Amino acid sequence: MPNRPPPVWTDDPQSRQIARRTFLGKTAHGLGAVALASLLHESRLHAQGIAPGGILKTLPLPQKAKRVIWMTMAGGPSQLELFDYKPKLAEMDGQPMPGSFTKGQQLAQLQGQPLICQGPQFKFRKFGRNQTELSELLPHLGSVVDDICLVRSMTTDAINHDPAHMFMNTGSQIAGRPSMGSWITYGLGSMSKDLPGFVVLISTGNGRNPQPVSARQWSNGFLPSRFQGVQLRSKGDPVLYLTSPAGVSMATQKADVEAIQALNRLHSNTTFDPEISTRIAQYEMAFRMQTSVPELMDVQGESAETLELYGCRPGDGSFASNCLLARRLAERGSRFIQLYHRDWDHHSLLREELPLRAAEVDRACAALITDLKRRGLFEETLLVWTGEFGRTPMKQGDKGPVGRDHHNKAMSMWLAGAGIRSGMVYGATDDLGYAAVKNVVTVHDLHATLLHLLGIRHDAFTYKFQGLDAKLTGVEAASVIHDILS
Repeated sequence: MPNRPPPVWTDDPQSRQIARRTFLGKTAHGLGAVALASLLHESRLHAQGIAPGGILKTLPLPQKAKRVIWMTMAGGPSQLELFDYKPKLAEMDGQPMPGSFTKGQQLAQLQGQPLICQGPQFKFRKFGRNQTELSELLPHLGSVVDDICLVRSMTTDAINHDPAHMFMNTGSQIAGRPSMGSWITYGLGSMSKDLPGFVVLISTGNGRNPQPVSARQWSNGFLPSRFQGVQLRSKGDPVLYLTSPAGVSMATQKADVEAIQALNRLHSNTTFDPEISTRIAQYEMAFRMQTSVPELMDVQGESAETLELYGCRPGDGSFASNCLLARRLAERGSRFIQLYHRDWDHHSLLREELPLRAAEVDRACAALITDLKRRGLFEETLLVWTGEFGRTPMKQGDKGPVGRDHHNKAMSMWLAGAGIRSGMVYGATDDLGYAAVKNVVTVHDLHATLLHLLGIRHDAFTYKFQGLDAKLTGVEAASVIHDILS
């Protein structure tokens, strides 16, 4: 097809229209490129004292946390068997749930069914200086309970798994919003040039029916795509196609990457498309990861004492191994590290399955705290342990092994590390554990506190989307939980 000559200024109205469109289009792209360059130019970012990729020139608040390790127990762990002992519920075991608690309330699978109280299925013990009550299933966590802040009054808006994960990760039940890890790396960037700033690791319990966890939970949403989370697989090659094909040397591959990057930059200079800059950055990161990721995943250099502390075998794909990798990622500069452990959805077989899940995470969580402390990372690393929702004080199932239904009015979680008051219990639920009644905490409050510890004002950290200033903490009221901060 012959090349068309560029439009010229003439007295012909149609030609003038074409030229005007061209001029305005090119000018708009040019102005956008100037703005983009001011955000992405690495040397300028270094001159402003922030990591490459972060858009915040200065932090409005003191930064107590440099990084976050967020542990998600996917499926919804039962707080009534783990963190929130209710003697009154034990007394009422097998009796009808008082209607005053549940009338007009939203339930998941128990809607319209007889509601029968189910007492705690396991004993609780007192741990630490303040004699904090924890389940007998969590002896290792009990040994470090003086280092954590236990929140018993957490709530959420969602009552089914995928929307609840979406809400916990993005502050919205609507798909397409950026995850908290993307927001944080968008604001602060990564502290590593060779590893992604936002990394996801998934492990699965040896149970019956683990709930799926979809990649949209670590999506960048409407933020630039270079801020999406990168999943590292726990078994086999951590990243697909990371290893060079047979017969291809690193020198050859580097030459290929440089040639592709040159073409991408030429195209970027022509079109001024921001996603091309993202593509360039991702190619460069992928090439560097060919060296950095194998070194990260190779834990053979860890001492036998450290492996024993976590209770893992290298490469076994367990939650314990992922906790060890999280510590290694923290050391190497990743900003937001998210661990998912699946198979906590106990609608039945609660008594049979919950001890197995607890054993899979209890020792590893305590080991992570201990390991971070002895390496000087604990005071600058924020640890968060939570599910997507809690479980009902009413039993589910009439015959055989019973369980508990989804519940969004009460759940327990814990935080530790950077800027968190240690050895405290915050909030409370009613006598039957149905609803949070003291110092109620919302997901938006949790996100506001997370950003606050990272040095970011949650109400001023925005991204223009569809004409609105979008925020991680949404448009609803959100408050930093100052009482749990040191």
